[in-house]
Amino acid sequence: MSDSVSGCVEPCPAVTEAEVEALVRGICFKTGPPRRLGVEVEWLVHELRAPRLPVTSERLEAAYAALRTVPLNSALTVEPGGQLELSSQPAASLMECVGTVRADLDAVRAVLREDDLCLVGLGHDPWHTPRRFLREPRYDAMETCLDRTGPAGRAMMCTSASVQVCLDAGYEEPGTLGHVRRWWLAHQLGAVLVAAFANSPMAGDRPTGWLSTRQLRWAQIGTGRAGGPVLDSEPRGAWARHVLNAPVMCVRQDSGPWDMPDGLTFREWTRSGVPRAPTREDLDYHVTTLFPPVRPRGHLELRMIDAQPGDDGWIVPLAVTTALFDDPEAAETAYRAVKPLAERTHGMPAPHNPLWRDAARDGLADPELREVASVCFAAALRALSGLGATTEVVDAVAAYQERYVARGRCPADDLLDALRAGADGTPGTHPVGTPSAPGPHAHGAHPHGKDTSS
Repeated sequence: MSDSVSGCVEPCPAVTEAEVEALVRGICFKTGPPRRLGVEVEWLVHELRAPRLPVTSERLEAAYAALRTVPLNSALTVEPGGQLELSSQPAASLMECVGTVRADLDAVRAVLREDDLCLVGLGHDPWHTPRRFLREPRYDAMETCLDRTGPAGRAMMCTSASVQVCLDAGYEEPGTLGHVRRWWLAHQLGAVLVAAFANSPMAGDRPTGWLSTRQLRWAQIGTGRAGGPVLDSEPRGAWARHVLNAPVMCVRQDSGPWDMPDGLTFREWTRSGVPRAPTREDLDYHVTTLFPPVRPRGHLELRMIDAQPGDDGWIVPLAVTTALFDDPEAAETAYRAVKPLAERTHGMPAPHNPLWRDAARDGLADPELREVASVCFAAALRALSGLGATTEVVDAVAAYQERYVARGRCPADDLLDALRAGADGTPGTHPVGTPSAPGPHAHGAHPHGKDTSS
């Protein structure tokens, strides 16, 4: 979620409502053959030997200073709570993306190990409460704005991590790889990806009752900030209207505190010009303060997948998602498989609809989501070799399919099994964030905490 944008330095011309709509339409969906992809991998940073102990700000600062001297091909950024994110450059192939990011992660881990720190693949920190590491005007404003809807915003900012897959928007023309189809598929398949890769069942040292607590937190932030548009019209117009109707997080200033309007939409801002007229730079910034599960930024940014366990766990969702979008046969199979799921959305936008709620809460214990995931994983496996995936990557996807999808499980189930097996109430012999051995799971028997609805 690193979207740093600096404040205005010089006066810029104001933009009108019509200009905003034209800019959003022209920038956010750049069509053409799907040729490039990327991935953004976020990680929690924990003590290597005592992960329950919070890492001090001083230690994080020292470690990140050391990392800034390491040459990387990916962009390395720090999240508000001290999480690390590596964002790949656009890659020409799946294996180019995998190889580059894997090498960069190896370099990052080596530096962190010298300070007894490690990267942990979890969608939500199971123990630590939200704590700001970065003190910048952007994040001060974000915290103030999100606090208006409750504590979920701070959890999202400081204790969550994800795997974000970035794909080309697709062809202008209709068809399997057309941008209209890919936009729709991203929102319906997104719920399946939430369920299949759910990996955040705990917060505050207890189960929340949701297999993806991270997705729950996003939903709790609200529709204006973290929701998507309705899917009843063509993507460009739908997204442009969504951007205009979304609330402004803040009005940046060159000096002094930033203004924090409450309930002012960008459309209203263009019409009123108060507290000052918005500029093109304000529009660019505004778009970075919107966090829908699918965000168009010229390409499509799929933001719904929890961070995954293990050093290379992120490769499986990257490979599966790429295959289901970029291989025409797999894309058609996925489209047909998820189409019946659309009825469960009741026409409501993601993630604030029953389908996404069920995916985050129940994972693949939901029989329909399990069936669709099985079809999609099988299609991805058939397509991966044709996309140049190595045997190692294909085998990793096959192992995930057998271990989780075929059993109606996800990594969150491993964490809950380990929690139940721990005599002292801690996760057994398997560190949190590391997959444990598969075991039987009684569907619907997840421990439930206080977070029982979105």
